[in-house]
Amino acid sequence: MASKSTQVGHFLAKALGIKLQNKEPYDEVTRGESIFSIQTAETFVEEPPRTIDCFLEFTPTWRQLGAYLLSLFPFLSWIGHYNLTWFLGDLVAGITIGAVVVPQGMAYAQLAQLEVQFGLYSSFMGVLIYWFFATSKDITIGPVAVMSQVTGGVVADMKIALPDVPAHVIASALAVLAGSIVLFIGLIRCGWIVDLISLTALSAFMTGSAINIAVGQIPAMMGITGFSTRDAPYLVFIHTLQGLPRTTLDAAMGLSALAMLYIIRSGCTFLAKRFPNRARMFFFLSTLRTVFVILLYTMISWLVNMNLPKSKVKFKILLDVPRGFQNAAVPVLNQRIASGLVSYLPATVIVLLIEHIAISKSFGRVNNYTINPSQEMVAIGVTNLLGPFLGGYAATGSFSRTAIKSKAGVRTPFAGVITACVVLLAIYALPAVFYYIPNASLAAVIIHAVGDLITPPNTVYQFWRVNPFEVFIFFVGVIVTVFSTIENGIYCTVCISAAMLLVRILKAKGRFLGRIKVHSVLGDHVIGDTNQRFGSGAGGEYGTFPGSLGAAAHGEAPVRNIFLPITHADGSNPEVELDSPYPGIFIYRFSEGFNYPNASHSLEYMTNYIFAHARRTNLAHFERPGDRPWNDPGPSRRERKKAAAQGIEAGAVGVNTSLPTLKAIILDFSSVNNVDITSVQLLIDVRNQLDRYAAPDVVDWHIACINNRWTKRALVSAGFGYPAERPDGLHHRWKSIFSVAEIGGSQSAAAAAELEVNEKELGATISRRQSERHPDDIEAVPATGSNNSSSSEGEDADDKGGGIDAAKKAATGQREINRTPRRPGGARTVAVHGLNRPLFHVDLTSALQSAIANVEARNEVAR
Repeated sequence: MASKSTQVGHFLAKALGIKLQNKEPYDEVTRGESIFSIQTAETFVEEPPRTIDCFLEFTPTWRQLGAYLLSLFPFLSWIGHYNLTWFLGDLVAGITIGAVVVPQGMAYAQLAQLEVQFGLYSSFMGVLIYWFFATSKDITIGPVAVMSQVTGGVVADMKIALPDVPAHVIASALAVLAGSIVLFIGLIRCGWIVDLISLTALSAFMTGSAINIAVGQIPAMMGITGFSTRDAPYLVFIHTLQGLPRTTLDAAMGLSALAMLYIIRSGCTFLAKRFPNRARMFFFLSTLRTVFVILLYTMISWLVNMNLPKSKVKFKILLDVPRGFQNAAVPVLNQRIASGLVSYLPATVIVLLIEHIAISKSFGRVNNYTINPSQEMVAIGVTNLLGPFLGGYAATGSFSRTAIKSKAGVRTPFAGVITACVVLLAIYALPAVFYYIPNASLAAVIIHAVGDLITPPNTVYQFWRVNPFEVFIFFVGVIVTVFSTIENGIYCTVCISAAMLLVRILKAKGRFLGRIKVHSVLGDHVIGDTNQRFGSGAGGEYGTFPGSLGAAAHGEAPVRNIFLPITHADGSNPEVELDSPYPGIFIYRFSEGFNYPNASHSLEYMTNYIFAHARRTNLAHFERPGDRPWNDPGPSRRERKKAAAQGIEAGAVGVNTSLPTLKAIILDFSSVNNVDITSVQLLIDVRNQLDRYAAPDVVDWHIACINNRWTKRALVSAGFGYPAERPDGLHHRWKSIFSVAEIGGSQSAAAAAELEVNEKELGATISRRQSERHPDDIEAVPATGSNNSSSSEGEDADDKGGGIDAAKKAATGQREINRTPRRPGGARTVAVHGLNRPLFHVDLTSALQSAIANVEARNEVAR
């Protein structure tokens, strides 16, 4: 009896006029009308997913909630195993990064239109906080060139709108807002959002940004003033060329520092190849080149300017740098500042995310560990939320420092704490030294650092080899960045990549497949090439060909069917002739899923192809010319008269009668994961359209390789998956062909074979032990059928638990195996797909076998 809730639901459905679908519209299997026999395999009736299952899939369990909370603090999983070996590796890497991040942080602060100490504050908070939330041991969070450039642009624009607000207040507010957004995305575990940005867009963004930054730093390195370096890069470059006569002594400090940086790196690289045994030493020397150059030029600056007042220095230097955290305070974020920063947040968030996630994924693959993008977003968000409390601005992962840290032998994220100690020492102990650092030398450091971000020509060539159109996107992004801004370059590449993806989905069309027999060849012979007898009928002629006994014993099929696009669009050999699967049967494979954006275009292509390669079943469908639709007027009056004179039926005029009639369609859903209401409704409309085309016959729809239970439920609700009712009642005589497989575990064929071998070995052991015992030994186990034992003794011994059978039971722990009917191989089999869905198939071969078998069965009835 139905439950009360079911009865209420049925009453409401009846009151609202809802036609409830029969739960099992195809029940021939349960009534015994299927050719499937439970004597050869066990039944399996597939239950459709319930509506509540959809919500349960997204409802976390208590265990999942606990795992989520634990995943917010990944350090808890490894901190208890921390040891001295790990510490030594972290110590070397942490000190190395600390020596690099101090000069870089100060240089990048100038990019952000801030004083140099704010770069140190951001560096300190980035490396100190990250290790609590890190899933990557190599990433170093701190000021980076691109983010600093973006921040500098925001600060410059906001100075015009809010001249009374200090620059560091604007930068801190931007970090808080962007950090809050990134933290929220990470907490809801939507880290997959970064996958929407393609590698092409990322490469174009990095290359364009590097060119933008490098061009903007050339005037500072040359000491040229008189124009804004925040203009478009091409304007800055033109103004720089125009200002060459105004070059000052700063050029000597900048150009020579830049040359020295490249000379040291090239020399260390050459020496590392020349003396591979000392490669690690040369690596550390190359890594510390920035520190060496800054110290050298700071000493030169001190010698030149030590007794000069600030207004008389020979070239620009940093001058006073405050000691300690002088700007530590609660960040100022009011309505005026927030409203002014809203338009800059999308670009800021994108820059924060894409560089960090791309770097962390890359080094994770190199060093054989997996990062969690959502958790990395949590780390970035927390860093940018807390950093402004000490005066920091927006920070994210640095490519150059991450590469150095990885090569330095870092073992855990705890190396960031050691780096924080180095930065803290610089903040409190080295401000007096920072006084004499030349601005031109810091500009050289920036240009040298961003040079590695430019995509090399060989990489662009590899892009072209993969997809020429994406190279177009790459150059568009670079050109827009060079002639506009970094933000516009980001938006341009992202939008073009998204548009290309959308067009690819919208204009997707599937492929019609043909059948071909193939052999597997090893060396100069065909695998399993022995005297063989191919099967017959639908299974043998159109399915997978059975091999010889010897080949079957090794799991090899000498000949098998594969399905390739009829047009050879997959690049297969065009000389290979593909056979039609069967006259009137078409196999169609979707290429880009099957959802509302591409369903119409894909199905339109399918129907047009079928109309061109199959004729109407009833040629006299239109008895009179007036019965024809306006868009299909048929042959002209002259053509009809000519056909009548030749004795040709009016309906056959203009029709290629050699074409087969439409009998069945097989849909390959291997590339389809989900369907929606629009796509299913369009499929229903196409089914009705083709049924009219094949009338009075009905088209069979077979669907193979369905990957999702909800897709099956949607298709079943639309009437697919089971034979459609036919006026002649032949759907009750449907031949259901099912795919069966062995049950794993103790019921598999391998387990059965192993059990049989063990039983034989156990019997031989018992027999050997019996022969070794004395004949008068009352504890000896009598052998079955022995001449020394009578039948009554054997029966008596069996009653007492003796004999080989009893010993076998004892050896197997008194387990009884539930022996059910087995196929000749000895293993239990079960249907792979539900018996109540006979038109859903595990692969194309079984779908084709089923389609052909039922078409031929109807032909036999018709004859």
